[in-house]
Amino acid sequence: MLRGYRERVGKSKHRAAQQRPVDTERLLDLGRRRGVAAIGVAKAEPFTEARQRIEAHKAAGYHGSMSFTFRKPEVSTDPTRSLPDARSLVVAAMAHPVREPDAGDPADAPARVARYVWDDTYAKLEDVLREIAESLNADGWRSRVLCDDNALVDREAAIRAGLGWRGKNSNVLVPGFGSWVVLGSVLTDAELTPTAEPVPDGCGPCDRCIGNCPTGAIVAPGVLDARRCLAWLVQDHGVFPREFRTALGDRIYGCDDCQTTCPPNRRAERTIKAAGAQAVTIAPRRAWVPVIDLLAQTDDELLARHGAWYIPKRDPLYLRRNALIVLGNVGDGRRAEVRAAIRAALDHPSSIVRAHAVWAAAQLGLDELADPLRLDPDPIVQAEFA
Repeated sequence: MLRGYRERVGKSKHRAAQQRPVDTERLLDLGRRRGVAAIGVAKAEPFTEARQRIEAHKAAGYHGSMSFTFRKPEVSTDPTRSLPDARSLVVAAMAHPVREPDAGDPADAPARVARYVWDDTYAKLEDVLREIAESLNADGWRSRVLCDDNALVDREAAIRAGLGWRGKNSNVLVPGFGSWVVLGSVLTDAELTPTAEPVPDGCGPCDRCIGNCPTGAIVAPGVLDARRCLAWLVQDHGVFPREFRTALGDRIYGCDDCQTTCPPNRRAERTIKAAGAQAVTIAPRRAWVPVIDLLAQTDDELLARHGAWYIPKRDPLYLRRNALIVLGNVGDGRRAEVRAAIRAALDHPSSIVRAHAVWAAAQLGLDELADPLRLDPDPIVQAEFA
């Protein structure tokens, strides 16, 4: 035991001897040259207020079945749980595409996809963060990249690092880019110089995001009830709540309404386009998914095409569930391909798919297609007829 302890101390002393002072501005310049919208440094101290907020939201039930940073707030709000002796956070935001391509043929019942998944912006940001981490490692410091990672409350880190302010829709708004960004951090044991004071609130009296949420999910400024949020409900497991199916409209993944109605975001769209964040034209299939085609695909094909999305339990039946709701909202029951899609879903082995096919049939005036399922013994299916 003593020999092992001495070896660890020796290695620690050796690493300390190799550590060199870090030029904070050089790290930030590295990120800027790689195209981040904003970058800053914050102390890696516990996010005490964030933990209190999370625990209060959990006590009120606002998290619903959402886990993410809610699962273990004692971890997600304490950077040292991810990297012992962590002292600093390098936090960056990268803008994602915002220019919407044409939806395609209305006969295909196109379904909308949230803007942040039109392009793999998280992967691009992670590449930048890894380069920053490698620079720190080369100077003898430890680092860990946290990007799209439940181990850190990334919005709180961005606010502390001076990247933006907390909007009333609970998103971080970066000056000039709004909330059209993804966030990530490099956690390090290097002592870096914090870069900025907090960005002042830019919302003022505006509350358009609250009033324009299609389900009233923003229950107070900055407080989101996930049980009503369409962006979460399409990712949740089980039966989609009936009271929110019509409100889902043509959305297959995510919901941007609280962002598209935001004045700073509207102005930011022009900034992002001018900055070249859409240098690569976004293919329509990234922003719109033809529902009829989706329902005809095999499970393997669905995961191959949409596996980058968060899908509950990695089970494609939830993609079919969401697609059937969209079909019920925007489909044309007179079209043969729509009727065929409904028939196939009514015969699906999953009771959840069958149940939502019953709902879609009723929405489109095709009750006669679903009538045979009145004898279906599954309670989930019977609940739809009830």
